[in-house]
Amino acid sequence: MTIQSKFSRLGTDNAPGQEVRQGQDGTAFLLGDNLQGRRVDFSHGDVDAHEPTPGSFEIFSAGVAVGGAQAYTEYRGDLGIREELAARLADFTGAPVDGRDGMIVTPGTQGALFLAVASTVARGDKVAIVQPDYFANRKLVEFFEGEMLPVQMAYREVGPGQAGLDLDGLEAAFRAGAKVFLFSNPNNPAGVVYSRDEIARIAALAAQYGATVIVDQLYSRLLYTSASYTHLRAMDLAPENVVTIMGPSKTESLSGYRLGVAFGSAEVIARMEKLQAIVSLRAAGYSQAVLRTWFNEPEGWMADRIAQHQAIRDDLLALFRSIDGCFARTPEAGSYLFPHLPALTIPYGEFVKALRLQADVIVTPGTEFSPHAGDSIRLNFSQDHAAAVEAVQRLAALVERYRA
Repeated sequence: MTIQSKFSRLGTDNAPGQEVRQGQDGTAFLLGDNLQGRRVDFSHGDVDAHEPTPGSFEIFSAGVAVGGAQAYTEYRGDLGIREELAARLADFTGAPVDGRDGMIVTPGTQGALFLAVASTVARGDKVAIVQPDYFANRKLVEFFEGEMLPVQMAYREVGPGQAGLDLDGLEAAFRAGAKVFLFSNPNNPAGVVYSRDEIARIAALAAQYGATVIVDQLYSRLLYTSASYTHLRAMDLAPENVVTIMGPSKTESLSGYRLGVAFGSAEVIARMEKLQAIVSLRAAGYSQAVLRTWFNEPEGWMADRIAQHQAIRDDLLALFRSIDGCFARTPEAGSYLFPHLPALTIPYGEFVKALRLQADVIVTPGTEFSPHAGDSIRLNFSQDHAAAVEAVQRLAALVERYRA
């Protein structure tokens, strides 16, 4: 693979915030009456729509006041903060966390994902990935010249409490030589949560075939009514077999601080630190102080945050389900909706463009998450409630304009 092809395959046109590069070059069939309304960018959450964790800015400011000791931490992050987090994350995930040797603080969970894949995947290595799943998973495996073995997730065909992962397909991937399995739970983009049985089978297969599992649990705190969650690392899986990625982000409205945490075996974390030392040195030193607020919010704060998002989710679901021919499964966690649209007179990719040009609504095309999801779009509904509802109403009107 040439250096040009490696970077051409990364593609960032549909990444959050990149719509500004796309210009206003509407083609002839896109020209027409605009649907007026406030622009809503569903490609990422609106951190201004929800209050961040109480005290987060004050703790950040205190970190600045500490000066160099906070600015220039160890490459893997401030030891005191790591050890403080280790106890909270152990309580949350149901298994011990080694804050000294088994944890690293990274520039966002995206940074943790990059380091984890780079530390476990070499050229030619086979990697099992889920379709649909987070778009960066595929791009990172391609960039590090691994061979992808896709495993399908039939989330449309199963009921609540199941992700619908093809577990036989996962075992087939391991039999074919996959040494790494990479997935998100809750799933991004569909918002489904893997059942305890699914997680137990993943753990058993990883142990049987000696595979490493990288699990992105970014939204595991934003769990809605009646949903249950099983942590992979609590399933008696050896530490060397699992890397867990978490961080404060949309759930806590702390995305701008760019904080992520990965924890697992000392060996893999050491590799990740060596790479971080030459990529970014460390997570921003002052920002690391904000992690002291994580899992340390006032009583009732997280319950209120979940209730706010569940109300937005339910209103948007009702709107999508009022569109004839549209399917939308209820997300059990996280802040993503992944509706399947009815047949249109224009290609779905052009519809995404029409939404931006005619309705001031920005979404991410489903093909970012799976080649089989061309009729889907992803929306991050961590937005202002009223603005999100109005935006989906405009989206629904545009569906009718281009309905086949």
